[in-house]
Amino acid sequence: MSLDSRLPDFRSLSPAERLQHIAEKTQLNTDEIRLLSEAGGLPLATADGMIENVIGKFELPYAIAGYFLVNGKDVLVPMAVEEPSVVAAASYMAKLVRASGGFQTSSTGPLMRAQVQVTHVSDPYGARHAILQNRQKIIDIANSRDQVLTGLGGGCRDIEVHVFPDTARGPMVVAHLIVDVRDAMGANTVNTMAEAVAGPIEQITGGRVRLRILSNLADLRLARARVQISPQTLQTQDYSGEDVVNGIVDAYTFAAVDPYRAATHNKGIMNGIDPIIVATGNDWRAVEAGAHAYACRGGRYTSLSTWEIAGNGDLVGTLELPMPVGLVGGATKTHPLAQLSLKIMGVSTAQELAEAATAVGLAQNMAALRALSTEGIQRGHMALHARNIALAAGAKGEEVAWVAQAMAAAKDVRTDLAVQLLRQRRAGAS
Repeated sequence: MSLDSRLPDFRSLSPAERLQHIAEKTQLNTDEIRLLSEAGGLPLATADGMIENVIGKFELPYAIAGYFLVNGKDVLVPMAVEEPSVVAAASYMAKLVRASGGFQTSSTGPLMRAQVQVTHVSDPYGARHAILQNRQKIIDIANSRDQVLTGLGGGCRDIEVHVFPDTARGPMVVAHLIVDVRDAMGANTVNTMAEAVAGPIEQITGGRVRLRILSNLADLRLARARVQISPQTLQTQDYSGEDVVNGIVDAYTFAAVDPYRAATHNKGIMNGIDPIIVATGNDWRAVEAGAHAYACRGGRYTSLSTWEIAGNGDLVGTLELPMPVGLVGGATKTHPLAQLSLKIMGVSTAQELAEAATAVGLAQNMAALRALSTEGIQRGHMALHARNIALAAGAKGEEVAWVAQAMAAAKDVRTDLAVQLLRQRRAGAS
């Protein structure tokens, strides 16, 4: 049965009704439905084995973004996030983009870097040559440490050597093991390989190995997404499609030239990506670190995305960034809800997951730029944030929606107003 990621009127359903709808679409079994509907999706014993000093668990809202069409395939997107408007914005942009063929994505192979730092070398360029001369020996030693990975077609593929001839601590040589980690994120694999080759590299160079660790700047493991959408699709009641297109490109250009804007611009992209990384049990800190480092690759911090106008007037957006994610190992394998998230998405490789996450990041960026360049970011965001404000004011049950709707109608979302409205409602009901 082919999946349909469209979710009409999904927001109007109760959480239980939404879950039942997704369960039918993705063929979840009774146990999987229970994981999402009842507390304790992560058993305390499992949590205790994942990290140290465990005393409990911390929950985030778990939602589904719909309407995503990625390379012609429907994708439902699980998102674990606390910020209002993220899921709604991503879904709405996916719905608009769907009419134009959806998102087109691609990615490089799952190559990660392990760095081996060599100090105490008087001839750093000679040391570099010696390492490269022994390239195959070092690769073979690295691969001997993970027969499972090599059996799956992965393993250490190559070696790069970088020379820093004049640091504050003297000459330094850094060898990079380039490792195909297949469907793993790969941190443990590349770290183990780096440890294995440390001794031989010391013998080869006559230097002293210090750090043996992966790099989170996974610039050989890139994912890309592209979208093209007509001005007619973007027009609103108050703005023509051409105005919206030009506004988005102007907003992007601001981020491209100004790091203060770029920081918030890129944060908006990660608003879409991080919730997927969390929901699938991947390392969102590694993805964040790589993304922001990649944004500086030209020597200054700038936009991760690009937005431009095609010859026919269409808006064209692209996003490229490192995406070191996996389907096996770590929390992805041990957290029950992470495995369930992967099932809901229907991805079978780490590259599929990376590409889907990048498409959502581009959708989120598009939503933010569209709002910023037209009615402003607060109008839609605060309307969705109103429910949080109502809860903070003490609203319960049906009161939450009533107070939120009253504030949204007044275009005034404040805690003190929520308290006042709640008091009035309760007084009228008594």
